[in-house]
Amino acid sequence: MSQTSPKVSIIIPIYNEEGILQSSVAGLYESLEEVDWSFEIILSENGSKDGTVELARKLQERHPELRLIHSDEPDYGKALRRGILEANGEIVMCDEIDLCDVDFYKRAMVELEGGADFVVGSKVLDRSLDKRPAYRRSATLVINFLLRVFLNFRGTDTHGLKAFKRERVLSVVNKCVVNRDLFASELVIRAGRMRLNVVEIPVQVIEKRAPSIGLFRRVPNVLKGIARLTWVIRIRNR
Repeated sequence: MSQTSPKVSIIIPIYNEEGILQSSVAGLYESLEEVDWSFEIILSENGSKDGTVELARKLQERHPELRLIHSDEPDYGKALRRGILEANGEIVMCDEIDLCDVDFYKRAMVELEGGADFVVGSKVLDRSLDKRPAYRRSATLVINFLLRVFLNFRGTDTHGLKAFKRERVLSVVNKCVVNRDLFASELVIRAGRMRLNVVEIPVQVIEKRAPSIGLFRRVPNVLKGIARLTWVIRIRNR
């Protein structure tokens, strides 16, 4: 990578993605030919048991804009947090390896250049298209309901595609207390509570594969995370 920092850092947590990693990165690079800003891609790997790490290292050798961060523990939130903290770009785009949505990047950039600090790609806005199975769409609605009730969340979505001005959001990241499945939600909620200009835009969600960690395995951690956030944010006001 050159001495000049890129305009955009694209952060993609990955876990057991050997099956789609190479094709997704190739497709992302092809789509990024449409943009005129410099970028880096950070693959934040966390605890994969397949050949994801080896494949990511080969991709890193092939693409100078790509960096691999490796963690031993499967922890989506920690992987996302590390990517944000180690990013070099002025703007951070948080994506998923089975989405790689450059159209979202372009629309989010317009919002950021227009004055937004933080852009959330919402799966439940009227103009959004969410092709996930019905039980996962329902789970999103349930989690958002719990966040509204217990944490006074006023948006429509917290998990998935995001874009933000890194320097404006670093203080928000440093206040976050949970990892795993609820870090992304806490990040969005705290951004709003800290008076950042948070904007939601519709997205299309058409996944390339089933989630690497099943929904029902995530439920206990989500509930514990909401309980902890309720205590820290609503009761201790921190």
